[in-house]
Amino acid sequence: MKKLEVIIRPGKLDAVKKAMSASGYTGVTISQAEGHGSQKGLVQDKAGGSYRMDLVPKLRMEVVVAEADAERLIEAISKAALTGEPGDGKIFISDVRDVVRIRTGERGTQAL
Repeated sequence: MKKLEVIIRPGKLDAVKKAMSASGYTGVTISQAEGHGSQKGLVQDKAGGSYRMDLVPKLRMEVVVAEADAERLIEAISKAALTGEPGDGKIFISDVRDVVRIRTGERGTQAL
């Protein structure tokens, strides 16, 4: 199993959720986040001047999938989140040794 920790622009949530749904994911956890990448924030222009935002609002999505489904989901998320501009986000991929569904005691991919 693989865990995907996906950082995206908040405005891409609906597109990414639709892409994930079409790719057959089973569940997701979404939380608000702030951060920056190598660009160290961004500069916003506003009437009367500009200001720098060091931390940019993002969404963090966490999903665990069977290893066979991971690449399909990564490709779908990448296409849906892409704008071509800095700040599109990242997908962190890690191995998951086991999962337990607390309600039933099921383990492994049956618990996803």
